Amino acid sequence: MGFEKLNLSKALISSLDDLGYIEPTPIQVMAFPIIMSGKDVIGIAQTGTGKTFVTTGV
Repeated sequence: MGFEKLNLSKALISSLDDLGYIEPTPIQVMAFPIIMSGKDVIGIAQTGTGKTFVTTGV
C-alpha cells in the first residue's frame, strides 16, 4: 500500500515522494486513518518504524 491510499493531500504525498518515502510502515498504515479522523492514538512500535513521522506529518 502506498501513501496515496491513506487519503492524504496531494501536497503531502508529493513531499513524501520528494523525500524518498514510497511505502508507509505498518504503524503509519494503522495510525494515519485514526489521526485523520480526529482521534488520539497511542502507538507502540520498535525504534525506526516511523512513529514520530506519522504524528508530525499530518
